[in-house]
Amino acid sequence: MVKKREIGDKSEKKKSRWGWIFGAILVVLLATAVASSRSINKISLFNHQHNQACNCADSRKYTGIVEDCCCDYETVDSLNDEVLNPLLQELVTIPFFRYFKVKLWCDCPFWPDDGMCRLRDCSVCECEENEFPEIFKKPGRISSQDLVCQEGKPQATVDRTLDRKAFRGWVEIDNPWTSDDETDNAEMTYVNLQLNPERYTGYTGPSARRIWDAIYTENCPRYPSGEFCKEKKVLYKLISGLHSSISIHIAADYLLDEAANVWGQNFQLMYDRVLQYPDRVRNLYFTYLFVLRAVTKAADYLEQAEYITGNPTEDLKTKSLMKQLLYNPKLQAACPIPFDEAKLWQGQSGPELKQQIQKQFRNISALMDCVGCEKCRLWGKLQVLGLGTALKILFSVDGQDHVDQHLQLQRNEVIALGNLLNRLSESVKLVRQMGPSAEKIMEGQVFAHADHTSTWRRIWTSLSKLRWESDKQIM
Repeated sequence: MVKKREIGDKSEKKKSRWGWIFGAILVVLLATAVASSRSINKISLFNHQHNQACNCADSRKYTGIVEDCCCDYETVDSLNDEVLNPLLQELVTIPFFRYFKVKLWCDCPFWPDDGMCRLRDCSVCECEENEFPEIFKKPGRISSQDLVCQEGKPQATVDRTLDRKAFRGWVEIDNPWTSDDETDNAEMTYVNLQLNPERYTGYTGPSARRIWDAIYTENCPRYPSGEFCKEKKVLYKLISGLHSSISIHIAADYLLDEAANVWGQNFQLMYDRVLQYPDRVRNLYFTYLFVLRAVTKAADYLEQAEYITGNPTEDLKTKSLMKQLLYNPKLQAACPIPFDEAKLWQGQSGPELKQQIQKQFRNISALMDCVGCEKCRLWGKLQVLGLGTALKILFSVDGQDHVDQHLQLQRNEVIALGNLLNRLSESVKLVRQMGPSAEKIMEGQVFAHADHTSTWRRIWTSLSKLRWESDKQIM
């Protein structure tokens, strides 16, 4: 009987010790979880509130020559900060570059209509009849009860407000690199880009992924190193760089609180979509230099172009800004040829390869009609046209010295080219401004996770020690 009672007492003591141990562990775990959560939230809140004041201009994560280009990262950053970005930011606000002619309704040639946007003017209120010139007017109107798309996101709709100033048209010829019929004015409308900034619209999920999947898998497959020729590699990098730029602008102007309509910077989104993949950042720089090369190559043509909007003061300012951009001495001295297009399309297969890639890019252009968000479609069409215009300038003149004698650009192409260069310039700037903060936030979360894991290890070690001592005492 004594032995049974001793065994029972030992068992009760053992249960009591384990109950106390597990209770202590539970308290420690709860405290650790709360502390970790507060730490992460504090980091995110601090960066959200104070990032604007943080000067991260000295961050040099990317150095050396930009791959396949003739300029290094340090020079690009310096020129962009000192010269290009300030000029471009001012240029795109000028009336000439403010209005873009575009087809905004859905007419997807690749898959059946999925109900995302069935109507030509869905969810957009048209301007009053007397608000814009006769030549801008469209036949027919859409009733308000039919405005039923954009996935229920009001921020995805386009503001079509125009001023009263008309501007003279240029030549209207189709771009061989893009799919839209630019001569079909009855099917197009003018949009004020300043009233429709590129930012978050709520367009996510399968519909958005299907667009990019089609672009990459059908037209621009990912390549293992050295597998494809350099021309196809250039096409991939251009699309990747454009994709990165779009993601950066979404993250930089994000709807943080839909109920309170609070907009700001989403550092985690920028890290998740761009910064954690160095190739995507490199491709952004490549695309920027590629488009910059197209602009500088067409300098003679762009200098002599008619930037007429009916506002003489603004038109003179446009010409002045264009000259400053095209003939900037710092740019000419530091990076005279950002990209060397003469290295492409060499050999007997060159012309055939150019036609093949031109067809692929036209397919990418046509895919913009499948985008189920009106504002995304607007900026997708504009930037793809801008990229198609850069391809047209670099590869449709056969490398002649006097490009202005052979090149013909329509007004819409110049508008798209200027706005695309500004978008890429802004993305490069945002990478330097937001990048360090975004990476610190992610490092903080990783540290908090590692600290949490370390706490678990310490608890488990203590638990094992207590169990050993408890068993030893009971024994």
